[in-house]
Amino acid sequence: MNLSDINNLDLSSAGSWPAPVRAAAVLILCAGVLGAGYWFDTKDQVATLQKAEEQEQQKKQVFEAKQRKAANLGPLKEQLEEMKQSFGAMLRQLPNEAEIEALLVDISQTGLASGLEFELFAPGAEVRADFYGQKPMKIKVTGTYHQFGEFVSGVASLPRIVTQHNVSVRPKGKDSDKLVMETIAKTYRYIDEDENVQSRKKRKGKKRKKK
Repeated sequence: MNLSDINNLDLSSAGSWPAPVRAAAVLILCAGVLGAGYWFDTKDQVATLQKAEEQEQQKKQVFEAKQRKAANLGPLKEQLEEMKQSFGAMLRQLPNEAEIEALLVDISQTGLASGLEFELFAPGAEVRADFYGQKPMKIKVTGTYHQFGEFVSGVASLPRIVTQHNVSVRPKGKDSDKLVMETIAKTYRYIDEDENVQSRKKRKGKKRKKK
């Protein structure tokens, strides 16, 4: 059978077509039906399946993440308890309001014990933050590098937290072998919630009076 014979085939007499032609026609028809079925139905189902598989993968990842967190819950609680204890220990290093004056004396005595001469020791007004108050002190002393080092080391070893800022050192004068050191020492005081509440009430009262 050649190409001209295929062109002369009559669809109304398909039953009498040669076997190879009928087989080829059936294959073409089946391929067309399968293609149409895929295009109009199976394609959407495949897309839905792929979407479901992606969602399943995402849920698996979320589950695994939650499972890891649950497995680490015990150690995390222990770490939290350790942090609370450390925080409590740090708070105990902050002087209360009654201890501030004693701490100022300790800082002054530390400087004198180091052999320094105080030209200025001026505590400033307390600056408040969320849960602590910051007490700055302007300090100006005369001495040597060695004495300055002893003073800074002595202040750092005090049982209460004291930090030093804006440290500057310069010669005292042409005819002197001494040096002048200026610094701002800061100590910190813990402010509990009751005191914070009272402080906020006072500020509100002052604002009302101004109005």
